[in-house]
Amino acid sequence: MSISPFACSMPTVNYQRPALYRKQFAAIFSSHRYAIIEASTKSGKTAGCIAWLTEQALAGHRGWNYWWVAPVYPQAAIAFRRLKYALAREQFEPNEGRLTITLFNGTTIWFKGADKPDTLYGEDVYAAVIDEATRCKEDAWHAIRSTLTATEGPVRIIGNVKGRKNWAYRLARRAEAGDPAMHYAKLTAHDAVQAGVLTAEEVEDARHILPDAVFRELYLAEPSDDAGNPFGLQAIQRCLVPGLSDRPPVVWGWDLAKSENYSVGIALDAGGTVCQFHRFQNPLELTRQKIAQLCQGLPTWLDATGMGDAVVEGLQRTGSNFYGFKFSAPSKQQLMERLALAIQGQNIRYPDNEIANELRAFEYQYTRTGVAYSAPEGMYDDCVCALGLAVYGMGQHTKTVIQEFDEHVVSDFHRESYFKGHF
Repeated sequence: MSISPFACSMPTVNYQRPALYRKQFAAIFSSHRYAIIEASTKSGKTAGCIAWLTEQALAGHRGWNYWWVAPVYPQAAIAFRRLKYALAREQFEPNEGRLTITLFNGTTIWFKGADKPDTLYGEDVYAAVIDEATRCKEDAWHAIRSTLTATEGPVRIIGNVKGRKNWAYRLARRAEAGDPAMHYAKLTAHDAVQAGVLTAEEVEDARHILPDAVFRELYLAEPSDDAGNPFGLQAIQRCLVPGLSDRPPVVWGWDLAKSENYSVGIALDAGGTVCQFHRFQNPLELTRQKIAQLCQGLPTWLDATGMGDAVVEGLQRTGSNFYGFKFSAPSKQQLMERLALAIQGQNIRYPDNEIANELRAFEYQYTRTGVAYSAPEGMYDDCVCALGLAVYGMGQHTKTVIQEFDEHVVSDFHRESYFKGHF
């Protein structure tokens, strides 16, 4: 739709609103002061809110301030760039250093991070967007609300859902219950598919690849009861066994110690049950010797990140079945999602020891590039990573595993489909 020309105290400008599908427009351009929007990834919430905030600023007066607040400053910079490229060059003046866009009428849109809430107090703000609100600190919301007091400005609170234990979830439920000052909306991947923003094939691929809890939050805007745990607390519990298996190992996974962390080795038997578990702190050379002694030529996948690379190289000189795995944000995401699928499908088993404890505490966070997986601050994820590497190794050596799988457990047909489908 074309908005023609805005009547402001400065010269007029022809502004073209980007195309928004009906449900997207209704969610964001509500007349309510507060709009809380729980939305799928790539459903158009960001694009719609950039348009909304721009139009708020176009209707304002010289010296008025408008805010876009994201969990961290680099994420706010993404929205800054999107708006900068969307506007005609003669309509604004950008400041790359401060992340501000000053429009032709003298209003300024600021792009800020919410990670330091104390820095958000003191300004008078005429409208604001809080992006990925479930990842923003509640103190940041309190600060932003205070900036809107003198102006009685509106605010749009948007983002993916993330569990039920956060301020944005509580506010969404208040809006959904019918608070007269608030508007609630949900934009799912199915809405985006219907509008032609996403393809059904892409959503189905995400459903297949991602752990169920992650998919439901990211694409269906359905909060998980697992408070950010990617495996599912009930699924973790269903995979518990009384102790280590007494069957021989077929594959190993090793997470190598960094500073005060532990080196952890986990071996799986042919049925996917943990049969050996080692956790220790040693100098790297002693760690290398112990791994060589324990693994005895079996397929072994090791953390080759940083100092671990030297350990892997040393082991590879002693045998051919040692493989390095370099951890990065994308590779760890893939490893953890494979592990989550194995746990949710009850395709692995482990004792109720440090392994299960770390699995229960493990968390995921949504980032601008994907999903980040880690232990909570002050805790370890060595066991989780070692188990993930063992599951990954099981998949890489399916043929070997199938040959050694107990004939009495499952038929040839089911044996093959089991490993191909789950590892």
